[in-house]
Amino acid sequence: MRTHDLVIIGAGSGNSIIGPEHDDLDIAMVERGLFGGTCMNVGCIPSKMLVYAAEIAELAAHTGPRLGVRTTFDGADWTAIRDRIFDRIDPIAAAGEDYRKGLDNVTVYQDSAAFVGPKEIQVGDDIITAEQIVIAAGARAFIPPIPGLDEVGYHTSDTIMRVDELPKRLAVLGGGYIATELGNVFGLLGSEVTFIVRSDAMLRNEDEAISAAFTEAYRQKFDTQFMTDVASARTDGDDIVLELLPDGEELRVDAVLVATGRVPNADQLRLAEHGYAMDDAGYVVTDTHLRTSVDGVFALGDVTNPVQLKHVANHEARVVAHNLSNPDAMIEVNHELIPHAVFGHPQVASVGMTERQAREAGISYTAHVQHYGSAAYGWAMEDTTSIVKLVMDTRTRTLLGAHICGPQASTLIQQLIQGMVFGRTVDEMSRGQYYIHPALPEVIEQALLEL
Repeated sequence: MRTHDLVIIGAGSGNSIIGPEHDDLDIAMVERGLFGGTCMNVGCIPSKMLVYAAEIAELAAHTGPRLGVRTTFDGADWTAIRDRIFDRIDPIAAAGEDYRKGLDNVTVYQDSAAFVGPKEIQVGDDIITAEQIVIAAGARAFIPPIPGLDEVGYHTSDTIMRVDELPKRLAVLGGGYIATELGNVFGLLGSEVTFIVRSDAMLRNEDEAISAAFTEAYRQKFDTQFMTDVASARTDGDDIVLELLPDGEELRVDAVLVATGRVPNADQLRLAEHGYAMDDAGYVVTDTHLRTSVDGVFALGDVTNPVQLKHVANHEARVVAHNLSNPDAMIEVNHELIPHAVFGHPQVASVGMTERQAREAGISYTAHVQHYGSAAYGWAMEDTTSIVKLVMDTRTRTLLGAHICGPQASTLIQQLIQGMVFGRTVDEMSRGQYYIHPALPEVIEQALLEL
């Protein structure tokens, strides 16, 4: 058994922990996949590069003609789009791996890890240990137990972005952020997409008004099968045939994207067997300093946090990096206001409480929905469907939550995040600064003024 000073499992956000302050440590980096983790290789970065290409297709096919501009969409060169993305991303992952391997104080283990003791880890044929360990092992796609699915073959977000051809007919299982982002990409680029959603709406964890607006937008563009599940899958010639519940109808497609959620990789590490506290969903339990129940072991990112967001994992990595080097002056993680965005078409962005959560918490609140078209720029866009929804605490006149469905949602929400973090009232946010006229942020100003 080899002893290191520090073992880090996972080269996503975990890779960013190592800094100059750790130059005197003997560090082990364990990574079974590509350096950079989910976000860099199979998540945020490549998917948003695809999203941008799809948005251009949407502008050419629909937005331009609607505004009197003679644009057309003649189809996508899928191979060119894919190669443009991964010809940029793959060298970054390789360079990150080479850099770590080139450091005198870092040993890279490229295999799966499993704990064989509280602080003993088997990696391939090696067993390693350390006084300090960081678990940043991420999460993986959840695959529902559908009879025949393994035999017919399917894609997840790990594989769909690298396919050789654009599927002519694509079934997307799920109505969450991964399903709606990637399904929209393939639909806008030319695939015939069918969404199979078990609930009655897409993005059902969003505020009701946002989920409803988003769901209606997708109903208008795609074949959307709500309150539907897949009973079985089989092949018939070149077709994949999905038997749908509850009616027993058959859907014939060329490819299936399974996007029904993600589960933490803690079970594959066998943590529960060796004294690590876990929650009911299989996430590693940590305290406010991101320490696990085993002394000297920290955990961060998707293996601990069900929000599974890269900006959260990056924040947690900074906290762990500090706490490793400053055991007598540790800092706490801040999960108070975590924003998120869905890069579908339309975009969705959210921070804080939904109206439903405020109501269930018994908080006295006021909610208001403002349409983009009420602002000059939204009017110029001839936007009739995009909305901003704000939820205000009537006692303090501060925002409990902010939710946007429409163009530039992920950018527009940032000023509201900042106002909420610094405790500004609705009145201060609306009147305490200039809003450029006629820029789109005026819709935020108008929503605040209505409260």
